[in-house]
Amino acid sequence: MSRFTSFVLLGGMRTGSNFLEANLNALPGVHCLGELFNPHFIGKKDQTEAFGFDLAARDRDPLAVLARVRSAQDGLTGFRLFHDHDVRVLDSVLADASCAKIVLTRNPLDSYVSLKIAQETGQWMLRNPKNLKTAKVRFDGEEFAAHVAAQQEFQLSILHALQISGQTAFYLDYEDIGDVAVLSGLARFLGVDAAIEAPDSTLKKQNPEEIETKVSNPAAIATALQRLDRFNLSRTPNFEPRRGPAVPAMIVARDASLLFLPIKGGPEAEVAAWLAAVGGGTDSGLSQKDLRQWKRARPGHRSFTVLRHPVERAYVAFVERVVTGPASDVRRALQRQHGLDLPAIGETVAQEQRRSAFLGFLRFVRMNLSGQTAMKVDAHWATQAAIIQGFAQIVPPDAILRETDATETLAELCGQVGCPVHVYTGATAPEDLATIYDDGIERAAQEAFQRDYVTFGFARWR
Repeated sequence: MSRFTSFVLLGGMRTGSNFLEANLNALPGVHCLGELFNPHFIGKKDQTEAFGFDLAARDRDPLAVLARVRSAQDGLTGFRLFHDHDVRVLDSVLADASCAKIVLTRNPLDSYVSLKIAQETGQWMLRNPKNLKTAKVRFDGEEFAAHVAAQQEFQLSILHALQISGQTAFYLDYEDIGDVAVLSGLARFLGVDAAIEAPDSTLKKQNPEEIETKVSNPAAIATALQRLDRFNLSRTPNFEPRRGPAVPAMIVARDASLLFLPIKGGPEAEVAAWLAAVGGGTDSGLSQKDLRQWKRARPGHRSFTVLRHPVERAYVAFVERVVTGPASDVRRALQRQHGLDLPAIGETVAQEQRRSAFLGFLRFVRMNLSGQTAMKVDAHWATQAAIIQGFAQIVPPDAILRETDATETLAELCGQVGCPVHVYTGATAPEDLATIYDDGIERAAQEAFQRDYVTFGFARWR
């Protein structure tokens, strides 16, 4: 007995999905019902009603359509789903272990040129070779790059969903569809006790010529391919864990439509004091329900956060969490596991010893953010990019301000929400940081906080 009760064919336009669907429908008891969740039709081109649903009803409740389709057919029922179809359906089928996943891919250059020709000729399928329409199309490098990016994002989302749910899929390429052995393997994967004797012969291959003969500007292809990072070699690995939205830490003004998203190690106290002055006091420790109610009561509200330079922020974390703070797991781990020579709490030390300890802390942070230590990533030195990404799960900030520009930008925020302007005086940079800062510290900070430097365009601290 098959472990699957349904299936989904995850592919894209011009990847051979029509051909694969025809072969699936040749299997006894298997029903592939086309693009059920295409934004423009249901199942097949120009069809706007199916299974008792029109387009509007389908879009209101796509999961009801999914349930109706699966119950209306005997045997194993499935459909084709592309990257631009209803994401609610994609999420549902990817999470459903009883739904078999068939992942169909094709060389993106071939699928792109085939798509351009189909758009030009209006011919999306060919059954009679006498009716073949041909065209020579113009290759657009930027359009092709967007095509590749969309397909890669779709495939990565599928892979990630399968990984976290412990599932697998049956992968095949465009060229595999004509392979009887592969199609028979697909039947076994689906749990169908049947074999395909020969591939479907009703659909004919369109435009089988070499790519260069199908475009009017073949030289543009080589230029576009040179710009693509096919192996993702330029990707910066990121092992930093994702952070939650930290709603209780958010600070709202009582009498102004301003919401502050504080970042540990940044000018939290200074901005909170400014917000209390312009907003008649502040509140924090809110639940998500409290926050929603605050936002509903203040149309036109603005949320903002304030960035601090990574060197200065790291030094504040170093001082507060390691040098002057109470003895902690962080301090003990830095001493025992990472060999840092740390001054005693409250001890006055020489400039060089402080510089050496801070450098050691930056090296630890780099390893910690890269997942190379046993300690969890502390919010005081988590990247500001990760913290803001966490905020955005609940409150995408309207404004991401730089501490160095905060006096002007906070005044502009007051103007946007119509509250009195109160001058923000800001925080003073630690004097002892300036005495130890040099190229070595800047280099170590850039290695530790590369994500923030790249994301927000930070230059040297001084």
